[in-house]
Amino acid sequence: MRRSIIAAAAAAGLASGAAAQDPSGPDRSGPAAPKPALEWAFSVRVEVDPAIEQGEIDGGISRFIPITGGEVYGPRLTGTVLPGGGDWQIIRKGGLSDIEARYFLKAEDGTVIEVHNPGVRVADEATIEKLRIGEPVPQDSYYFRTQPRFRVADGPHHWLERQVFVARGVRFPDRVIIDFYSVE
Repeated sequence: MRRSIIAAAAAAGLASGAAAQDPSGPDRSGPAAPKPALEWAFSVRVEVDPAIEQGEIDGGISRFIPITGGEVYGPRLTGTVLPGGGDWQIIRKGGLSDIEARYFLKAEDGTVIEVHNPGVRVADEATIEKLRIGEPVPQDSYYFRTQPRFRVADGPHHWLERQVFVARGVRFPDRVIIDFYSVE
């Protein structure tokens, strides 16, 4: 009798362990969730001043790019980029740049929207050097993606806090264009 209790407990343990390893649960008959789609929400043309470089810190070139203004345009948001924000970057060996931009948008109706936009830019080291010194490079010569988050007061633009966004950046010597896409 004792052996059968131990065997039953062991079998139950194996069964529960197997169920714990299968995150989809016991019923795999349903289809996978639909793949999320991206929908263009708006773009910003961010005007920038030349970079302020600190030099090499912790294995990367640390720099700050002041944001001086710009324009917001698109189907879901229009307005301006307020001066005073910036983009903090660390250019690492191997062509990776860590990017963390913080700035404010002012919607056409006067609402001020805070943007926190961390991401990465990746390219070969020659392209990274051209970007660093402000030379133009082809858009397809680098990967520049961010994961923006917004803070905004309740009101007509509160939708920005209620969706997930990804963005694509294009760097020019005196400006950056960032296309914001909502993940649907």
